[in-house]
Amino acid sequence: MTETRGTHPSEPAGPTGNDLHLDLPATGGRRAALMTALREAIRSGRLAPGTRLPPYRALATDLGLARNTAAEAYAELVAEGWLTARQGSGTTVAERAEPVPPARARRPSPRPGPRHDLRQGQPDASSFPRTGWLAAARRALTVAPNEAFGPGDPQGRHELRTVLADYLARARGVRTDPDRIVICSGFAHALRLLFDGARPVLPPAENGPLAVEAYGLGFHRGLLAAAGVTAVPLPIDEQGALVDELARHRDVRTALLTPAHQFPTGGPLHPGRRAAVVDWARGRGGLILEDDYDGEFRYDRQPVGAVQGLDPERVVYLGSTSKSLTPALRLGWMVLPDHLVDRVLAAKGEREGWASALDQLTLAEFIDSGGYDRHVRRMRRRYRDRRDQLVAALAASAPHVEVSGIAAGLHAVLRLEPGTERSVLKAAAYRGLAVDGLADFRHPEIDPAAMPAVDGLVVGYATPPDHAYAAAVEALCAILPPSV
Repeated sequence: MTETRGTHPSEPAGPTGNDLHLDLPATGGRRAALMTALREAIRSGRLAPGTRLPPYRALATDLGLARNTAAEAYAELVAEGWLTARQGSGTTVAERAEPVPPARARRPSPRPGPRHDLRQGQPDASSFPRTGWLAAARRALTVAPNEAFGPGDPQGRHELRTVLADYLARARGVRTDPDRIVICSGFAHALRLLFDGARPVLPPAENGPLAVEAYGLGFHRGLLAAAGVTAVPLPIDEQGALVDELARHRDVRTALLTPAHQFPTGGPLHPGRRAAVVDWARGRGGLILEDDYDGEFRYDRQPVGAVQGLDPERVVYLGSTSKSLTPALRLGWMVLPDHLVDRVLAAKGEREGWASALDQLTLAEFIDSGGYDRHVRRMRRRYRDRRDQLVAALAASAPHVEVSGIAAGLHAVLRLEPGTERSVLKAAAYRGLAVDGLADFRHPEIDPAAMPAVDGLVVGYATPPDHAYAAAVEALCAILPPSV
């Protein structure tokens, strides 16, 4: 058969097109085999209606067929109604009457979310600065060196570590330089590097139990337990963790704290206790792990700087973009004592397997251009307005409910009458309101005599988008029990 030259009327000019994998049957002619393979791909649902096929010339080249063979197969399938061809638009899979067989596996539909969402730990997803982030990405990629598109450095891009050193010094009082910063994918990843894996930086056999605050995330306690680390709870009060209790635990050399904004109760660590815990670490030859999860957001008080600034060799400072931008970005940082840098890099391995180099370059540009500061200031105003709206609504409808932890951060704690937390959470679920109970954050081994349990709700006022916030607050007020 003589091969036809020229362009098929249904195809745009040019030899390129989408890749298409086809297994041609070994029996029968080549044109029949191609038609059979295309029909099966369409019938099975692998090629959905509207899928654009490669030009017949490109397909012929990929499959080792004559162009006429591919062109005739396309034409015959168009005539049969399997394909649609339009001048200048190429060939696409036609809408078909024959359904996909019901035996085809389908993913179950996702469970519907709550009607109102006041869970803690999430910024308003609709507030992500898409325009500014896109502009930063374009600028960063335009000037990025070619090596940025190769295997990643486990310490992180130098561009990001450089701007972070300046930003953290200016905004959080951190004392460091780029060589003491290691980029990670967030706080949980940092904990895994320090305690978990084949080469943990702080193995349990070396450091023994870890002191944690009596209230914190159960997820973090579970991560530590999985790594074989015993978490010893420290009581807390309105001035933060009772760090003097560390002297009673002679085998503890490391303490995990949230000094700027205790999670979830909300207060900062008292200045005297900040100095005391640093003195403890020096005397014990130990470390403080400082979780600065939302230090940028403060409203009614002067910003509380990082404890790391008191002694950079005794504090591991941990931060991320999870609250300031979005948890979807998966970028965080560890500011390390000099003697731990090489050990953390050894734990990470020879190549970066977690944090995208392109996201790192974009964040570096976003910070360096001032976009990050502008976004934080804008969100600080928005979250303060939301907090004020929550406090005003509670004062009007439930003045007997004490609200605490509201001078900073993205959540508030509502103190409830003893014995009512569980029933309030049931009422919230009935109304489609997602909110966290304070008991979920309490360390299960804290001695009630040292710190009695308190009923309460942890209300994340940052989570809903603006248009849904008023309704969520109204639903919250409706479930609160009356004064006794």
